[in-house]
Amino acid sequence: MRTVLTDLLGIDLPILLSPMAGGPVTPALAAAVSNAGGLGALGLGYDQPDAIRKAIAETRALTKKPFAVNLFAPDPVKPSAERFAAASAALAPYRFRLGVKAPDGPDPRLPDFARQLDAVIDAKVPVFSFTFNLMSDDAMSALRGADIKIVGTATTAREARILMASGVDAIVAQGSEAGGHRGTFNRGAADDPADTLIGTLALVPQVAAAVDVPVIAAGGIMDGRGIAAALALGASGVQMGTAFLAAAEAGTSKAHRAALAEATDDATAITRVFTGRRARGLRTRFMVDMEQSGAPILPYPLQIGLTRPLREAALAAGSAEFSPFFAGQAAPLHRAMPAGELIRTLVREYAEARRALPTTDRE
Repeated sequence: MRTVLTDLLGIDLPILLSPMAGGPVTPALAAAVSNAGGLGALGLGYDQPDAIRKAIAETRALTKKPFAVNLFAPDPVKPSAERFAAASAALAPYRFRLGVKAPDGPDPRLPDFARQLDAVIDAKVPVFSFTFNLMSDDAMSALRGADIKIVGTATTAREARILMASGVDAIVAQGSEAGGHRGTFNRGAADDPADTLIGTLALVPQVAAAVDVPVIAAGGIMDGRGIAAALALGASGVQMGTAFLAAAEAGTSKAHRAALAEATDDATAITRVFTGRRARGLRTRFMVDMEQSGAPILPYPLQIGLTRPLREAALAAGSAEFSPFFAGQAAPLHRAMPAGELIRTLVREYAEARRALPTTDRE
């Protein structure tokens, strides 16, 4: 399974763990994937610099193999006071029920990206990945100066070309099936989110044809068959997130695991209600009610400041009512097993998938 990507990143298998921020990915999970020959990843976009340093140190204590750290590239926003007030008012009934005080303004706990990035560069992690936007030229230069490989996320071939021009070493082609946040950052003249919902099967070969750096397929890949298909489409590797949500080492909550166990192929939807940025997750009552109400929603990351107190209060009361159960469209295919065992299963399934392809003897 050696590819240009495995050579670039110094790994044995072209299987990357999706950097699922907010709990599912732990140092134990990232290390387990790396130790099994893939590339583990830490999704630390919500974390303060000290927490980033701690997570990196804990991962290094568990593996000597390469791993990645992922952050959310900033997209500065400053909504009007009227817009903030309207979005906050839409959540007032939920706050009243939970006994949560209304915020006076944007949540001050949101981390500063520049300080986050400094922590990553100071730690000299092997691989840095980012999503949501482009990195500044200064940031790219600083990462290269620390000899860190850089991976960006694209949801269209146009975005992939922009990323390549910015100097990334590899590109994640995120299909519309993928769970979690959409990595879209350049929608062009037609400001329609549906324009970027391109399925993995259609997206990967177009991105592979558009760029000269390794392409990593993401979205709907849950087993060895998916890996074989992605490589046949021109990818040099795959990134898998939902497949690892039920891993023994994952930090996925009990409620999230239970929802996964009941998931069907049509159980997910894309929503902005939790964070302000479109993300695919399993439908919940809060998601459905908010979407149907047409309530105003603040852009990422400001919406987090409105929904986080609800989530924390509900969890303290023993309810996951306001928790986002991010997952992809192939969630029913997940397996509950240790990450290392899952990697070995994927490798075996990949080999079986290749052998199962029909062949024709030609003279």
